[in-house]
Amino acid sequence: MAVPTKFGQQMRVNNAESGSIFWKSFDEKKNVWFEAVFNIIGKPEIKETTSRETAETLLSIFNEAQKSNSGFLENATGYRIETHIDFPKDWGLGTSSTLVNNIAQWAKADAFDLQQKTFGGSGYDIACAQHNNAIIFSNKENTVKEISLTWNFKDELFFVYLNKKQNSREAITHYKSLKDKTVFIEDINQLTRQFVKCTTLAGLESLIAIHENLLSSILKIPTVKSQLFSDYNGSIKSLGAWGGDFVMATRKEALDYFYKKGFRHILSFEEMVLSS
Repeated sequence: MAVPTKFGQQMRVNNAESGSIFWKSFDEKKNVWFEAVFNIIGKPEIKETTSRETAETLLSIFNEAQKSNSGFLENATGYRIETHIDFPKDWGLGTSSTLVNNIAQWAKADAFDLQQKTFGGSGYDIACAQHNNAIIFSNKENTVKEISLTWNFKDELFFVYLNKKQNSREAITHYKSLKDKTVFIEDINQLTRQFVKCTTLAGLESLIAIHENLLSSILKIPTVKSQLFSDYNGSIKSLGAWGGDFVMATRKEALDYFYKKGFRHILSFEEMVLSS
């Protein structure tokens, strides 16, 4: 189960006559944080850049998009491209997945396939980039079902940034190293169905505890609550790549509790979630 956020990324593509892609990436403060020039005559290659690592990542996306659609960039005269995010890029709210989804739309390529061949992962974040409501996602054939969360306790849910950017690639690699996941996956699927049908805050908190403890036992990683917030009276749910970026906390005392501990980025359910 996943919900798209109100925060996102735009990509603007304009034609140019140079045989190159001039790329600029802007942060939430409208400052340029990355620039590159790619030659697209023949095989795409980096001509100049402010970050070799980021440019090589972009180049790999271009190359994979060309494999998916051989006409992509073929006979192109050039482009000027800008990307704009409206959240701090270290928040981990899908900087990479929204970029891949945007490039896939531009290249007329399959976004799920492009994600698998570049960053990896389940693809749920690509599904979120393509929908405006809460979803149930299965990476078996990338099936997506939009749902409505009829939770009447959304004003008791808050998202807290943990002041660090999680490397989701490491989390993905660790999970893939696990051997037999069949029983574990079915247990998680059952919990997902219960989350959707939940009608009370107490019921949600009970499900969070079960879900966190189950993941902890499988991944051999302590729950984030036991690690950092053992004295908190509400529940704390890890999100995305387990143990990093944001957590979801229940109960309004989260505002004071986390703020006093130095966690200053706290968003309500309404502030964070696009639709539910």
